[in-house]
Amino acid sequence: MHRLYIETVGCQMNVLDSELVVAALRQRGYELTSDPQSADTILFNTCSVREHAEHKTYSSVGRFKYGKRKNPELVIGVIGCMAQKDQQQIFEKAPHVDLVVGTGQLGEIPDLVDEVRRTRKKQLAVSLGRKAGSRNEVAASFESYDPLRDPTMRPSPWQAFVRIMIGCDKFCTYCVVPTTRGPEQSRLPSEIHREVQALSHQGVKEITLLGQTVNSYKVVENGRQHRLSDLIGLIHETPGIERIKFVTNFPKDMTNDLLFALRDLPKCARYLHVPLQHGCNEQLKKMKRGYTVEDYREMMSRIREILPDCAVSSDFIVGFCGETDEAFQCSLEAVREFRFKNSFIFKYSPRPGTKAFDLYADDVPEDVKKARNNELLRVQNEISEEDNAGFIGRRVEVLVEGPSKKAQALLADAPTAADSGTARADGMDDGQALPGWHAGAEPVSYPQSHPAPADLVSLTAPTIPSQAPAGADPMDSAQKDTHPNPTAVQNLSSPASENVHPGNAISGNTAPGTGPLQLVGRTKCDRIVVFSGNPRLAGTLAEIEIDDVTQTTLLGNIVTRQVQAGSHTLLPIMV
Repeated sequence: MHRLYIETVGCQMNVLDSELVVAALRQRGYELTSDPQSADTILFNTCSVREHAEHKTYSSVGRFKYGKRKNPELVIGVIGCMAQKDQQQIFEKAPHVDLVVGTGQLGEIPDLVDEVRRTRKKQLAVSLGRKAGSRNEVAASFESYDPLRDPTMRPSPWQAFVRIMIGCDKFCTYCVVPTTRGPEQSRLPSEIHREVQALSHQGVKEITLLGQTVNSYKVVENGRQHRLSDLIGLIHETPGIERIKFVTNFPKDMTNDLLFALRDLPKCARYLHVPLQHGCNEQLKKMKRGYTVEDYREMMSRIREILPDCAVSSDFIVGFCGETDEAFQCSLEAVREFRFKNSFIFKYSPRPGTKAFDLYADDVPEDVKKARNNELLRVQNEISEEDNAGFIGRRVEVLVEGPSKKAQALLADAPTAADSGTARADGMDDGQALPGWHAGAEPVSYPQSHPAPADLVSLTAPTIPSQAPAGADPMDSAQKDTHPNPTAVQNLSSPASENVHPGNAISGNTAPGTGPLQLVGRTKCDRIVVFSGNPRLAGTLAEIEIDDVTQTTLLGNIVTRQVQAGSHTLLPIMV
């Protein structure tokens, strides 16, 4: 049996691409491993948005330069955006690489790997350049492939990405995506609906629809034009799906019909990621974003009017070509005015093949870029913490994703399913992270589903309420609840550790995995919530009362309910 190791950097699209590649190779009998030393096939799924990501990939590839001396049958491949951009250059920089496969040819990887093994000849499979043919010819060379799915490659068993379109036609001057992902193409809604139904049958609760500019989605099927609002309406009634998100949005394509759909369809998250990129009109024009700050303000006004409870996040670039101190101040003012839930802030990185690389000098010194990055982040963090404070005392509905990374680390030391002779339903070992992810399970540049390290500082032994005997009916213990209130908040903090927030507590007086752990989830407006609870809550909706916050995280306790004899209401799974 062949063993596959895959390492992924980049956006949500790359995470999904890796899932599909793994699924295709599993059909050929491949086994996924998190240990590259035990693999005979090693793939690097790459990103070209920033220079740092490319350097990281070449560094990772370089680790296996001498691997073939020990294992002559080892196959090493570079796939994805960097492969499409650099092509033959990758073989020149890393001669030990066997195959280079672009974003439009990922479905060919099983055959290409077989060909390398059969002939030991290098394989190059990439799409046409944007000027190498007609639009239809170029688009055809970027065609996607059948959406094979592999649950073990997802951030959690309850969440899945669904690609609804590929490519981009915006051609922002700093961006390589139109080159690496090709022309904009939308998938048919019937195909997407079938994929969502299949994911629901696999136990997925939350769907995130993906597109480079996802609200540009537009396609004709059966004589009818479908926009994103229509697609969301189609998949909204899928049984088992509890929450629907979509990223990333383009400001000029934020139409009212989409906002009305979010307002009227209860499964839709009240969250929009709409990158502003800069607060200065001159910089936006140089970036070729196609809108002004005034246009963005008008869009935000409509969002606030139609969806007053909607959270909005943004991207910003600092140090873009010709950015003055005055221009940067405009970005600071924009963050203060629009009060984003959070912002992803990047120092400008010149990318060969973009218009900005050809037309403009990278004239902002690196130390100035770093200082502006830190200042913008400081202002954003202050706003995030202020706005998060408004949740203190409120109860929020949270889709529980599972144990936090701290809790996962403790679980990794516990006896695994393999030790007990049982197998997990998702095919992963207990405590095992997804193979090859940089910075954990989440893709780079995506809102992390774990709190910042500063929010996870304590591993205290909480005082655990008395539990029902093993095997007892949970209704028996519920009926014996003597709490005077019909609803109560389960507080798992230790009385001896008053300075420790209960949401940061992890059970230390029970065997790992058998008692309450530090869990993490997200609200409907996409805020991270940390609380203590039983890991069996993962994949369910839980009600959490918030009693503290940080700039990145809401901290709280699960709300429990007293159940009277004869009641059909079920308790949340606590212990």
